[in-house]
Amino acid sequence: MSVLRDLVKELEKPRADRPFGSGWLSGSLALLAGIAGLLMVLLRWYPETFSYPEIAFIHESGVMTVVLRLILLAGYALSLISLILSDKRILGWTALGLTVVVSLMATTQPDTSGAGPQAFYFGLDYFIINVLVVGFLFVPLERFFPARAEQTVFRGEWREDMFYYLVSSMLVQILGFITLAPTNFVNETMQLEGVRAYIGSQPFWLQVVVIMAATDFVQYWTHRAFHTFPVLWRFHAIHHSTKSMDWLAGARMHFIEIAILRGLTAVPMFTMGFDPAAIQAYLLIVYFSSSFIHSNIGWKFGFIERFFVTPRFHHWHHGSDREAIDINYSSHFPIYDWLFGTHHLPEERWPENYGVIGNTVPKGYFRQFIYPFQRAKKEDPTSQAGTPAE
Repeated sequence: MSVLRDLVKELEKPRADRPFGSGWLSGSLALLAGIAGLLMVLLRWYPETFSYPEIAFIHESGVMTVVLRLILLAGYALSLISLILSDKRILGWTALGLTVVVSLMATTQPDTSGAGPQAFYFGLDYFIINVLVVGFLFVPLERFFPARAEQTVFRGEWREDMFYYLVSSMLVQILGFITLAPTNFVNETMQLEGVRAYIGSQPFWLQVVVIMAATDFVQYWTHRAFHTFPVLWRFHAIHHSTKSMDWLAGARMHFIEIAILRGLTAVPMFTMGFDPAAIQAYLLIVYFSSSFIHSNIGWKFGFIERFFVTPRFHHWHHGSDREAIDINYSSHFPIYDWLFGTHHLPEERWPENYGVIGNTVPKGYFRQFIYPFQRAKKEDPTSQAGTPAE
């Protein structure tokens, strides 16, 4: 346990204690590569249990085998670089040891010939794509281009948010069943053949843009409802409880909110006749854009901020400053906030503070899970802690 504590302490080391050339970044990425490799081996061993059928084509193409080899090579190379550069070599040695173990595991294959298709499965491959691949992109970006230079890449609650990602990914089958219920109802009760035929005949790029616009419109009003009605706010407050924004912050969402939000935004996507390839392209955009707009990346986008949601735009939505209340609900296009009077993006400025006013949300996944179902305590009216729009 002491080794694990030292490892976590090294990952959460302040920026001032991990300058460029210290081996911290290479060690962190090497560890990420080792974990990704381990999960991919487990996925190869037990595909019926851990594989998400919707992306089975990736496994059948042999891409996963190539990616696993590249990840293991990256793990070896990065861990060696970290060992050479670092004074404290715990990241390098841990990553190297894990990579060696994974390499040995990859040479064997348990006998699963008697295992048939399973009715229930976990989306481990979904977790790998959603988090670990995205992590390889955003960890270096937040390291070199931070909006808040004082913030460490692995902040204090990163393990909690990683667990949120794990739960939502592994339970993708249950979430998929729940969130498609509104779509199935619309498809069964409404005659939309003409609309579907027209939309399906449009160019691929236009379909992707229309999907983004339609889902963002539904998402805008659903998101706004979560801020307006106290019963919904108690679920959404979990998402706003993070006090530091980074690529993992978007994962902190209550299971009920995920089901409602995905269920309603999926309706236009799966009922209007869009090409499946356009839907897949949109989902790929969402995977990256969700991490991007929450990330601690301080790039300046100039006039682009007028047309697309950027980290600075969404950071203002998460701000706990008075001017940051009830603003910026859009996920893709700020035009909806312009049209409905909720747009706020001060020139060159970022919010000073994040989180829920009054700190009413407890820490820890399981305490946060039951929080919305508990009776709300009477709040101090002068503290704004009881206001749903935060």
